[in-house]
Amino acid sequence: MFWKLPLLLGLLALGPHVCSWMFEDIGKTGQEFSMCVEFAIHHFNEHQPDENAYKLLWVRRSQHKKFSLTYLMDLHLGRTICKKHDEDIDNCPLQEGPEGKKVNCTFIVDSRPLYTKFTLLNSTCQQM
Repeated sequence: MFWKLPLLLGLLALGPHVCSWMFEDIGKTGQEFSMCVEFAIHHFNEHQPDENAYKLLWVRRSQHKKFSLTYLMDLHLGRTICKKHDEDIDNCPLQEGPEGKKVNCTFIVDSRPLYTKFTLLNSTCQQM
């Protein structure tokens, strides 16, 4: 039993490096990835207190977990002049001046596209 302790401690020390091999880069235009991006932005808009909607400016990182439909994405979002429940947020102009906030967010989304089911596993955002 005690011989397993060094193995466990070694795995804990390597934790971040072990996890990094689980995700691999993918193209930013795949259909499943695009649906996950749309879900993540919608979730962000619904759960932030600002009345104005944020829209995608660019995708900084696009990855998926090997052997699964879990996606990791870094998204750069900008605050628009539209309200979060408006119809066409993608074509809405960005706010300018001090109101023109931008955020960088990292999302991990599990997807089941056949059932149109998405689950946000983790998200962190930082205002720029």
